[in-house]
Amino acid sequence: VQLVESGGGVVQPGGSLRLSCAASGIIFSSYAMGWYRQAPGKQRELVAVFTSGGSTNYADSVKGRFTISRDNSKNTVYLQMNSLKSEDTAVYYCNAERWITGGKYTYWGQGTQVTVSS
Repeated sequence: VQLVESGGGVVQPGGSLRLSCAASGIIFSSYAMGWYRQAPGKQRELVAVFTSGGSTNYADSVKGRFTISRDNSKNTVYLQMNSLKSEDTAVYYCNAERWITGGKYTYWGQGTQVTVSS
């Protein structure tokens, strides 16, 4: 299983970035796909999730600014980030998760750095 993120970088406050995560080795449509982030000295936190059933959920801190989407034909999940703030600076990780009887499968990407700075 591989989750490969791309699209991170340095952007000024108020700017936009689009992250992508290409998955292989899983039945993509069966997995909830999420984005998490971890800032220096802080715990990893959920940013957004797109379930296999088609629902989405966002952290309060990004509601109205970030949009998660997925293309099951391309095995790819996206995170469109607008109106970026300095506090959005973190390493962003792609996550794939599927619950089964007795447990779950969960996989992580290697992470991509997002830096919001003037």
